[in-house]
Amino acid sequence: MRVHVVNVMRPVAGESGRTLDRFARFARGVEERGFAGLWVTDSFGRGRPTLDPIVLMSVIAAVTQKIEIGTCVLQVPVRHPVELAHRIQSLHALTGDRLMLGLGCGSTQADFDLVGADYTARFKALMPALDTMRRAWRGEALEGGRLTPWPATEGGPAVLLGAWRNRRWIVYAAEECQGWIASGLYPKPEELEAGIKFYRDAGGKRAILSNIIVDPKGNAEDMPLGGKASVMLTGGEAAAREKLKWIRDVGFDDVLCMTRIDDLDDLARLRDAL
Repeated sequence: MRVHVVNVMRPVAGESGRTLDRFARFARGVEERGFAGLWVTDSFGRGRPTLDPIVLMSVIAAVTQKIEIGTCVLQVPVRHPVELAHRIQSLHALTGDRLMLGLGCGSTQADFDLVGADYTARFKALMPALDTMRRAWRGEALEGGRLTPWPATEGGPAVLLGAWRNRRWIVYAAEECQGWIASGLYPKPEELEAGIKFYRDAGGKRAILSNIIVDPKGNAEDMPLGGKASVMLTGGEAAAREKLKWIRDVGFDDVLCMTRIDDLDDLARLRDAL
């Protein structure tokens, strides 16, 4: 099982003009410690400052050489699919095959409300938007014209579908995408075990468990959900190691871990303990 890092960087008082340096140092630290990738999340209307994921991935591409660069996950229905396809194509041109595009329908109404999108229609909107994006990446005719692919980006990047527990979406990820991204924030452990079975039975090759909070020294109160996620690497290093082994033994190929910038070495020790 490969271990990746998820960015959870937050603003620091008095750091005006230093955000780029701090994030670039973090990205280099992830690569220097031998992690498989650095992934970014997507939110903007939830009452806290965040940075655009595509901008962040562009920075990662500029300051690293080998690690995967991914989203876990990018909310498709809050954006115009052709405009999003163009931005992703631009990122794909900069990152090449390192780009892992995790897509989903979104989970939080506040993001939809901020841009005037219909939260209740998010599930119905995802598949048509994804179809439009794929057609755009192939240079096919769209309703208003066509998007001309940048050389070497034809067909688009690897697409991985984010889904919590719905069998239909998990099977779609196995049959139509390059991977399935589950979440460690909300689904119960038994739901993740069931999801793996759905995915493998449908022929799925790459199963990823994302947003695993890492805090072996504390209680993770300053992390997402206030340290109340379903699956976390907390409670001391021994307990965190056992949970990481459980994730591997359930059958996930990759785990995406949320860790603070200063705690990368703690995560590296947990990884090496496998």
